[in-house]
Amino acid sequence: MSTEPVHTIDPVAARRWTARPHSAAPWLHEEVARRMAERLPVIRLPVERWAHWEPARSGWQGHALVAALYPQAQAFQVVGPGGAAPAADAAPRAPWWQRMGRVAPPRDTVVEAPPEGAMQLVWANMLAHQSADPMALLARWQQALAVDGFLMFSCLGPDTLQELRRVYAALGWPPPTQEFTDMHDWGDRLLAAGFADPVMDMETIRLGFETPARLLAELRGLGRNLHVARFAALRTPAWRRRLEETLERELRPADGGPLVLSFEVLYGHAVKPVPRHTMAARTEISLDQMRTSLRQRNRNLPTL
Repeated sequence: MSTEPVHTIDPVAARRWTARPHSAAPWLHEEVARRMAERLPVIRLPVERWAHWEPARSGWQGHALVAALYPQAQAFQVVGPGGAAPAADAAPRAPWWQRMGRVAPPRDTVVEAPPEGAMQLVWANMLAHQSADPMALLARWQQALAVDGFLMFSCLGPDTLQELRRVYAALGWPPPTQEFTDMHDWGDRLLAAGFADPVMDMETIRLGFETPARLLAELRGLGRNLHVARFAALRTPAWRRRLEETLERELRPADGGPLVLSFEVLYGHAVKPVPRHTMAARTEISLDQMRTSLRQRNRNLPTL
């Protein structure tokens, strides 16, 4: 049985990173989005409206893949509070000759919060591990979904950057990144947030880098160290040289191959179920909740 890890994300640092302008997602985010999009065709639930959470950070190529699977669905680009809104037409489009003869799909709508209970799909790629309040984030996703709508998300798992963690520990330095949550704990969080039938999966992606400088540049593109116990001040050029020398010595294999870092990627899927009304001596149910329950009950009646 898994144990929920101690939450190590500095909320102030997380908000600052989220508020930064992001013009393009890193390669790893786009690759994870591609792999996550491959899972969508096996889900037979219809999609009329879908929400892409933080598309600039999540990845525009991934946005195009989802849009291609649901060409007539209305897409909502959800921008975090305080973040810069991306252009509504920022997502890649098919060439004009591929669009000839097709009915034009609805244009994307840019919002800070999608219409409540209106989405059949929430797409959230490589975001959850950077949230200082993951339960609040899951609540927003759950609130956006219609009954029977589904969530598709991905994030980094606890074995991510284990090679870099060993280097920092050997040097007596604070952790190089926040702790990442295990997939079993994400499953528990989904249930606690009101989702049903959570399915979690994982894989390890190993990336090779020719030089320590290239490795560190790639990591800066992926995010920032949000750990509450990270270095409190800027590092010096001498510190940077020591880090690069240590990475070269500790991560370079004997055959002279590239420096390798591991990224444990978690994939999650869950459905928003029919709301259950707890009964007490006096129970109040809103008209909208009653309508939702009746519609779902009628949908589930057997056909004679």
